[in-house]
Order: sequence, then C-alpha cells, then structure tokens
Amino acid sequence: MKALATAALLVLAGTTVQAQGIGGIFQTQANDDGNVGMVEFYDCGGKYCGRLVKSFDRAGKEIGSPYAGKNIVAGMTDDGGGKFSGGTIWDPGADKTYKSRMQLDGKLLDVSGCVAMFCKTQRWVRVK
Repeated sequence: MKALATAALLVLAGTTVQAQGIGGIFQTQANDDGNVGMVEFYDCGGKYCGRLVKSFDRAGKEIGSPYAGKNIVAGMTDDGGGKFSGGTIWDPGADKTYKSRMQLDGKLLDVSGCVAMFCKTQRWVRVK
C-alpha cells in the first residue's frame, strides 16, 4: 500500500512540473551594458517561441527597445523533463542567430546558444 501511495505521489509531482511548462515571462541575464529583457514564451505552431516584451536598464528603469515584440527564441521543441531543443536564439546586439537548447528547473531557465559544439549559457529567471 505504501508503494502505491509513493507511486501516486511521484505521478502527481511529475504532472505538476509538466503543467508548469515554459509559458510565462522570464528575465534575461544582464548584457554588457547591465540591461535586462523580459521574454514571454508562447506556443508558436506546436513549438515554443519567446518574444521580448520589455527592457530595463541597470537601475531598473524601463527603457525602449527597437527589438520589443520580436522573437528572441524560436522553434523550441519540448523534449520532456524540462528540456527543450531544436530551436534558435537570436542575439540582437550582434544580429546573429544560434542553435539553442534550454533546461527549465522550477523558476530557473538555462538558455544556451551554440556554434558547432561550443555553447554559451545564460540563466534566466521566471518573473510571471
């Protein structure tokens, strides 16, 4: 009976994590100028995309951005277990697009941009 109860709890815990998903708004890691962005993830044709919705300077003051409304992340596939792959991430400062993968762990999202086998990872934080 204890084994059955434990199994049921594990299934429910997995369902809660799955239900949380990638939807929502994440604050990016600060760029070289200390600015951060708010990226909203949404379903884009059965995959996941993330568009820049707001930007803030290092003092926390909202600033205008010519990139607001544009996709930063595109075409990510949910691989399960908080892993996402097969998409791209756009670096607006360099105007370059990289292959990307992401790992969601609670409120933390590790976002990697890769060239060949070399990847750079940023940690984004869910704010909504």
